[in-house]
Amino acid sequence: MSTVHQASLNLNKAAPGVDGYFPFNEPAIGSAYTNTETFTQNKELPLLFQPITIRNVTFKNRIWVSPMCQYSADYGHATDWHLVHLGGFATRGVGAVTIEATSPVPEGRISPEDMGIWADSHIEPLKRIVNFVHAQGTVIGIQLAHAGRKASTYSPWVHVNAAGTHRTKGYVAQKEENGWPDNGESHIFCVFTLSIDTSVYGPSEIQFSDVYPHPKAMSEEDIQRVEDAFLDAVERCRKAGFDFIEIHAAHGYVLHEFLSPLSNNRTDAYGGSLENRMRSSLRLVKRVREAWADKPLFVRISAMEWAEGPEKGDDGEWKQWGIEQSKIFVGELKSLGVDLIDTSTGGNWLRQKIPLSHGYQVPFAAELKAAHPDIPIGAVGLLTDPAEIESYLKDGKCDVVFLARELLRNPHFTLTAARALGVAVKPAAQYERAWPDMLASARR
Repeated sequence: MSTVHQASLNLNKAAPGVDGYFPFNEPAIGSAYTNTETFTQNKELPLLFQPITIRNVTFKNRIWVSPMCQYSADYGHATDWHLVHLGGFATRGVGAVTIEATSPVPEGRISPEDMGIWADSHIEPLKRIVNFVHAQGTVIGIQLAHAGRKASTYSPWVHVNAAGTHRTKGYVAQKEENGWPDNGESHIFCVFTLSIDTSVYGPSEIQFSDVYPHPKAMSEEDIQRVEDAFLDAVERCRKAGFDFIEIHAAHGYVLHEFLSPLSNNRTDAYGGSLENRMRSSLRLVKRVREAWADKPLFVRISAMEWAEGPEKGDDGEWKQWGIEQSKIFVGELKSLGVDLIDTSTGGNWLRQKIPLSHGYQVPFAAELKAAHPDIPIGAVGLLTDPAEIESYLKDGKCDVVFLARELLRNPHFTLTAARALGVAVKPAAQYERAWPDMLASARR
């Protein structure tokens, strides 16, 4: 067929660069239309719908999917639930999708049904998700995480159901429940027999609560083994085709546990001073940055712990993790080449008292942005109102937002936010007929 004849055909073109057939959306779903003669309302775009480029990866808007544990993996393997859950966000225009906390070692999962990336068999199910999300013109990354002392616990609805008719006595998933609470046990995960110590461990023998596992203190060998596993996971991320990686150093999981005096009472090179408590996290990030040199690397942190008392005592000693140490930590991460800080809080102190409200964590993102204006900062925390979110960006408090529960309630948030802010963005071609009001300028 001649080139001239091809050009005259009206075809439902296929998305390029992916396996299988998916209709090609031009521009990408969730992108603001640039034809301002037709879409006059787009002459001055809200920041929420302006692209941002980080280490040569362009994100089409600033509404990103936060990592959300689904407790639905099959011995660490992603399932069709994950494909539909994550793929649905991509078809509705988010700027980026972040796959949930995924452990480089089996014993690093929060629950027995959490995601893993310790074996090559995990690559193909992840690759299928990446391919679908890419076919919708969306960037996708993965959060690498280790639960530390909060591992081997029940999925939320196994612990207590929504109807309140069932509640377990504790949170610990026992061996018979596919958990790994004891030292030195050998467990079968799919076709893999693990002869290594698959117990629950952390920086110190400090429980998160009396109904959580009793952690053992990690040895130097344990720390090195987990670190090496992260590096193996990075190579699997590359094979799966991810666009970015986020390291989870928040919410009371192992890297956060090392950072905080509340969970780390070690007396060796990994405990005591701030420099020592940051040591394992910074060494890990440095190695991941070197192995993942050409793509964006993010780190999620808890900027404070909502525990009683001050961050630093009158004696000059740090009492808990907080914003001042976070500023120092972010400076170190920046010097290692980290591309974005995803700013959350809490998760490491059982009796935390959090004043929940829209954007309640944004002030911590703003403090980090003020201290480090040259690194992109992400904000999180019950974000639901498009106008308020836009104000955070305009006021320089953050550069992007990560949404979770609001996207579960309203997967179309990108499109409804665009409508609320008076922006015309591209819906999926298959869904265009549902958005005539947002696309009204094209009909006049």
